[in-house]
Amino acid sequence: MDRRFRFRRVANYINLATPLGLLISIIGGASRRPGPNGLILAFGYRYRFPIAGAFTVGNVVLTRSDSLSDRLILHEGRHATQWAWCVGLPMLPLYLLAMLVSVMLCGHQAFNVFERLANLEDGGYPRVPLWWKRGGCSRG
Repeated sequence: MDRRFRFRRVANYINLATPLGLLISIIGGASRRPGPNGLILAFGYRYRFPIAGAFTVGNVVLTRSDSLSDRLILHEGRHATQWAWCVGLPMLPLYLLAMLVSVMLCGHQAFNVFERLANLEDGGYPRVPLWWKRGGCSRG
């Protein structure tokens, strides 16, 4: 494993994000298995929140499905790196704030800085124009 992914794995254990992700996967009834670059893939998460194809807490990628595309794993891996850089748990309020700002700007996650840095398309998000660039007040 590349040094940067080893660093990310250690950082996310120390900052308690990965242990939190493991706890969420246990509570959510997900089965865990090792993934690429130090990620832990947790399949079969049983809750409908959050509404996403997958979500990441520390180095744990949780999903309700039984498989993930390579592009989505890359996207979620970038979120794992964001958890490390945000020093763990501060990532939650920062992400929620970014989501709120994005919804206010365009009604979607398309302007969430964390999703943009993780590559919107890899995460399955469309590029949505800002409200005021759509012509009129429609939410289209």
